[in-house]
Amino acid sequence: MLFKKLIKQKLCEPNVVMYSTMIKGLCKFGNNVIALALLRLMEQKNCKPNVVTYNTIIDSLCKDKMIDDAFNLFEEMVSDKGILPDVITYNSLIHGLCKFGHWDEAKKMLIEMQDQKISPDVQTLNVLVDSFCKEGKIEEANAVINIMVERGKVPNIVTYSSLIDGYCLRGLVPNVFTYNSLLNGYCKNMNIDKAMHVFDEITRKGLKPDVVTYNTMLQGLFQVGRCVAARKLFDEMQAQGLIPNQCTYQIVLHGLCNNHQVEEALSLFQLMGDSKLNSDIVAYTILIDGAGKRGKFDIARNLFHDLINKGLQPDVRIYTVLIAAGSLDTSMVHLLGKLVPKELLDHPNLCDWERN
Repeated sequence: MLFKKLIKQKLCEPNVVMYSTMIKGLCKFGNNVIALALLRLMEQKNCKPNVVTYNTIIDSLCKDKMIDDAFNLFEEMVSDKGILPDVITYNSLIHGLCKFGHWDEAKKMLIEMQDQKISPDVQTLNVLVDSFCKEGKIEEANAVINIMVERGKVPNIVTYSSLIDGYCLRGLVPNVFTYNSLLNGYCKNMNIDKAMHVFDEITRKGLKPDVVTYNTMLQGLFQVGRCVAARKLFDEMQAQGLIPNQCTYQIVLHGLCNNHQVEEALSLFQLMGDSKLNSDIVAYTILIDGAGKRGKFDIARNLFHDLINKGLQPDVRIYTVLIAAGSLDTSMVHLLGKLVPKELLDHPNLCDWERN
């Protein structure tokens, strides 16, 4: 073994990184006894282990259900060596406690973490939620999620997958909010096939997708360029009796424009008629920006005149698009001078226009 040769023949004095790497390799294959022996050898060689070294062994001991040994090593690290634990240390110990069903001790460790000013992360949350759900403790799992959300920690796909599994183990049906959260996670990661599977599962469970469900799916489909599927889903939404809200239309308009379908977006916008949505400055901004990026300056110019006629106040993004495209004719330049607030004229994106 090369590492032994290095030590015996004193070819090179191993440092903490080398020892820690060896320990990690040993722990990966469950060789905890040898890993602990190497830790002792480090100390004999006056090479001080760090929190990473201890974390590796503590985590391995917890995974092998040697929880008492893990806590003894934790005590040694903190009390004897004066090495401060981190979030990884606590996550490993909490996971180990949960494996044995020691829920109260796990909660105490969570409190101790926070007392030590160590902020729990999403991994901490997932460990607790997954463990509670596997034991059918849905109420406790939801309580943990609520606490973490209040503290600014955002649950992820793993969190909500565990929660849904927990509901199923109890013979319960998760609510639409839980499914929406899972959908949002998959769509953000552009894993649209899994998102579609979850979407189909909602109806199979006898639940009714709400506007948020459809908005999430629409955004996900447009994001990966599946415009036909998105339009079909948009039609299905309305066929189900759900009324698209302002956010829905903005998602669809933005999705169409981003996928080079400015004319289709404009047609949809015109179908809105005299509704409040047709007087939405955000919708105008999306369309003008989309038209400008695709070189469709006539559309952008017409939309600009339309919004002015409706008494809407353009924002700097709209002016930037039109100016950058050279789409302001003389009448529009005069109009710009009258309508643009001074703070917008001072905006760096408009400096070139102001100097001309």
